[in-house]
This record gives sequence, C-alpha cells and structure tokens, in this order.
Amino acid sequence: MSLGEIWAVLRRRWYFMVPFTVLGLLGGTYLYVTVPVSYQSQSSVALLDSSAVARLAPTFGNPISNAGGSLIVTADVLIRTLESSDAAKELRSRGVTDPYTAGFAPGSESPLLLLSVTGTDREKVLEETDTLTTFAGEQLTVLQEAAEVPPAYLVETAPVVLPQTPVAESKSRYQGVAAVVILGVVSAFLLSILMEGVSVVRRRRRTGPTPQETRTPKRVRAGPLGREVDATAVLTVYLVLAFFIPSNLALPALGGVGTPANVFALLGLLWYVATWLGGRVLPAPGTRPVRVVMCLLGVAVLAAYLADALRGSSHQEILGADRGLIGFLVWVSLVVLVSAGVQERGRLDVLMRRMVVMGSVVAAIGFYDFFAATNIADSLRVPGLRTSVAQVSVMDRGSFTRPRSTTAQPLEFGGMLAILLPFAIQQAFDPVRRHLHVLRRWGPVLLIGGALPLTVSRTSIIGLLLVALVMVPRWKPARRWAAIGVMTASVAVFKVIVPGLIGTITALFASFLSNSDSSTQARTVKYSAIVPYLEEHPLFGRGFGTFTPDLYFFTDNQYMLTVAEMGLLGAAALLALFITGIHHGGAVRRLARTEADRELGQAFFASSLVALVISATFDSLSFPMFAGIFFLILGAGGSCLGFVRREAATAGAPGPRRTEETEETELPRPAESR
Repeated sequence: MSLGEIWAVLRRRWYFMVPFTVLGLLGGTYLYVTVPVSYQSQSSVALLDSSAVARLAPTFGNPISNAGGSLIVTADVLIRTLESSDAAKELRSRGVTDPYTAGFAPGSESPLLLLSVTGTDREKVLEETDTLTTFAGEQLTVLQEAAEVPPAYLVETAPVVLPQTPVAESKSRYQGVAAVVILGVVSAFLLSILMEGVSVVRRRRRTGPTPQETRTPKRVRAGPLGREVDATAVLTVYLVLAFFIPSNLALPALGGVGTPANVFALLGLLWYVATWLGGRVLPAPGTRPVRVVMCLLGVAVLAAYLADALRGSSHQEILGADRGLIGFLVWVSLVVLVSAGVQERGRLDVLMRRMVVMGSVVAAIGFYDFFAATNIADSLRVPGLRTSVAQVSVMDRGSFTRPRSTTAQPLEFGGMLAILLPFAIQQAFDPVRRHLHVLRRWGPVLLIGGALPLTVSRTSIIGLLLVALVMVPRWKPARRWAAIGVMTASVAVFKVIVPGLIGTITALFASFLSNSDSSTQARTVKYSAIVPYLEEHPLFGRGFGTFTPDLYFFTDNQYMLTVAEMGLLGAAALLALFITGIHHGGAVRRLARTEADRELGQAFFASSLVALVISATFDSLSFPMFAGIFFLILGAGGSCLGFVRREAATAGAPGPRRTEETEETELPRPAESR
C-alpha cells in the first residue's frame, strides 16, 4: 500500500481521524495545563577519612587526600541506609515529603554521593535538599557510634556542592503530553484502517470482485505518495538510519531507545498493520515460528513489567521499564516486517545485500578511526538529538585506539560486524554474483573481517573464530585450504602493517585464561553480585530495562542482565531466540536444493551462533544497532526458511545436490544481483 492510498483511506474515514485526534490534543492540553512543573535540587557530599588515619604519611593530616579505598564500602552502606524505609519515615517527620534519591555521583571513582530531591514547590525542594544533606551526615555518625567506633577514627561527611537552586524538570511533563497525543492519533489511524479492511471484506463477500478489481490495475499517480512501498524499501530506510546516524544519538524524551532508526521502525510497523488490515498483504506463509518466539519474549517482557509495577520501584526504574517496552516493540517491528512483510525471494536477497554493503561502509569508517586515533562520529551533530551514553570518548587498549565507528561502543561495533561477516562471505561466493568485479564481491569481506581485529577485543576475535569454525569445514577441500591459507596470510599482514596488534590480542586471551586480567576479574565478581537480585525475583525479574548502570552496575553479560531484569522466564525466552535463529540456518541448509541456498543457511546458522556466544561477553541487546541488526537477521532467517519450504513443497521432494559446474549453467536471478 502506497502512502497516497493510506492518505486516501484516512480522508474517507475522517469520522474516526478527526474526533480521536481532537481528543488526543485536548487530553494533551489538559495535562500540560493541570500537571505542575517539577523542580529538582541536588547536592554532593564526600566522605573524608578519620583524623587518625589522615595523620599518617603521605596524607600528613589532610583527610581529603585519603578519600578513597575502603570508604567506597562506607559510602555504599550510607546510601542503602538513606534509601531505607526507616530513613524515609524520619525524613518525613523533618518535612521531606517529596521523592528523593541518594547514590554515587556519575563517573566518580571516589566516595562522592549525589543527593537529589524532586517536587513541585521550588522553595520547599531547596529546603528539603538541605535537610537531606544534613541528615546524611547525621546518619553516618549514628552508624559509626552504633558500631562503637572511637571518635578519632570516625569518617566524616563534607558537602562538596551545596544544595543547588532547583531546576525545572519538564521532560516527564512533555512525555505525558506526547504520550496522550500519540495515543489519540494512533488509535484514530488503526480504527480507520481497520474499518476500511472490514468494509472491503464485506463488499467482496456480498458482491464478489468488482469490475474495477478484475480489470488491469489503474496507473498509480506519479509522485512520492503514489509510489508503491514494500517491506524491503521500508527496511532499507531503517538500515540507513541505523548504520549512518551514531547509535548513541537519540530523542531526549525517549532515552536510549529513541534513535531515529527505532522511531522509523515503529512507523514501519504502523505501515504494515495498515497494509494488512486494508487487505493488501497477507503474512508470508511458513514464517510463523519466529513470530511465535517473539510472542514468548513478549510474555516475559510484560510479566517483568508487571513485576516492576507491583514491587514499588523508583521513578527511574519506571521510566526504564517504559523504555524497555518501546525497545521490545521496535524488535517486534523488525521481525514482523522481514518475516511477514517480504513477499518475494528476490526482495529478501536485495535487503540482505544492502545490509552487508552498508555494514562494510561502517567498517571502513572504523578503519579510519583506528589509524587516525579518533572517532569520526563525535563530529556528527543532528539537530534535535542528544547523546544517550554518558562520557562517550575514544577508548584505548595498549597503544591502540579502539574504533567504534557510528556505534556507541567498540564492543557493539565488533559484535555487529561479527554477525554480518557470514553473509558477506556467502554473497562473495554466490554464483549469481560471479559476473561482478572481484572488489565488489570481496570488498565487504575484507572490510568487515579486517575491522574485527582492530577493535582489540576478545568479543571480536571470538566472533571471527566462530564464523571460521562454522563455515570453513562445510566447504569443499579446495576452497577450505584456500581459506586457511588466506587467514594465515592475514595474520602475517596484520603483524607487518600494525606491529604489536597480534601480540596485544594474544596477551588478552592469555590474561583471560590465567584470570590475571582486571577486566576479567571485574566481570567474574559481578557473577556473584547478580545472585541476590535473582533470588529476590527469580521467575519474572525486576523489570525489563530497569537494571541500568546508574542505578546498579554494568553486567557486561546479556544473560546476567536478562536474569536480573526478566528472571528465569526471560532467560528461557532469550535462549529460544538464539536457538530459533540457529534452527533457521540448519533447516534452510537441510531443505535447500542449490548450493547457494545451502551456504545461505550456513550463514544464518553461523550468525545466530555468534550472537549466542558473544552475548556472554557484553550486554548485547542493550545496544540499539547490534539489537536491531540481530532481530532483522532473525526475521530474515524465518522469511528465508519460508521461501525454501515452499520451493521444496512445489518441487515435491528435495532434489539431488548440485555441483558447482551445474549451478554455473543456471540462469542468474536478476533481483539477487542488485
């Protein structure tokens, strides 16, 4: 369905569009007028070591010079005390009735506490912040006196930033207004399209196809609104936005999930629903299993959302849960658009080719970042977008700059390229594309595969090795030995062009195996730290999207993060996602009637296996670009399996395995060479 046709439907169903849109605007205006503006005041408090400890060299009596070490633990105890119910009761008796928070100051590695109070009365908020600051020092003294700490060894608090003048916090207010307006418009849109689809079905049942429907379709009016749109075109725009707008830039009101690509994916889902309800498209047959798995994930997400609502979570966690729901809808959009919306095999091949080409451009930007020791994405400014990742900067390891290209982090960059590499290799070997120049076929392989070691991370190397272990053994001996030779030569080339890189990567794995690496030790400690959260909410978790680093800590492990946020049900749904992707690849490889399709199935198998393994090395689905590409590939696997099954059913039975010589004589599919 073209945009012009959708516009025509909305005009015909004006009696839905106008009232619901007006109601949404009136509701938003009512909220804007009635909901008061919130104000927030903050103060910072540092913990200073005792005077007895400060007398020792090298502090020489200066407590500020020894504000570290074990005081981190003391600060954590004080924060938990301030957030307890007893402390809340005491503060209410002192007049602190507005919500308050206590935590470590962002980006601080010392016992520096950030205290904040949010309310609607500016003067009262300032007074409450001053009371909270004083109360924090009193509570620290009470804790130490209860432990009978000698006065000379008492840790003290020192206000570093006095209570600041309250600042208006209008973000949540505008979020509520926007939510009401969007709800009204979307409801009007869906009702209009639904009524149009119902009327079309009734008319066909009553009179049968009209003469206009039986004749040759009339020519569509030229112009952007009259041009037919399919799922491949919609997803191509999504890929452009996902790859070439830095993934850390998002709409301020939506946080990290509000990237332009994610917003467009949600609009794409509305387009598909309109086309489906209008009777213009049916879900592609044989592609239901992948959507069933997404329903399982949806059950886990909704159960975690309800668990978060019932446990009395903080305001920040509620916002995180709302963002989690939006992120899940984005994933659903991608899976539905690919698996149900792509109706032709050629259009699926075009989409996969475009994804690899754009991914290779992102890899080329990574090459520039590595050798120029910078990040080109830092210079990109998009009006209306703000970074959703704190302190995004150039990261180093050893003497090398770790590139991140247009992603938010080098791990996301390496993980995204690792799941794209199998498709770049498959397309390079595709017989349909053998007439193209060698650089057009093998350029993406060189760029994507060559950029992986430049990230100087174990995640990238593990992904690269998994791709080789899955794909190379399935090749014929001549190609297999040639690939082994190329990989061996590539290691030598890297040793010559980038001296020290191979040694640094080898040292990373050596320190990992010996457990002498600080990064590995930090992650190992977090394994036990996640257990209390699992024991507290074992089945449904704390809420999808609520376990954020500013409230808790970095997990660096998607499985740990899922267990904390969605419990055991969420972990089972996550494993089902990865296993479904692996099943798609294995089933395509088993049912395929051509060697090209068998290699495509192997690529889906390798990509999903890489995603399953490397998700244990970083919180993969927290990064919008990696998550978007993964779910797009997951949906593409389901779509490809549907096409292969229909081809096998049409043929009656799987045909004999064809040789490369036989395939070279087959006529190429023009759509796949685009």
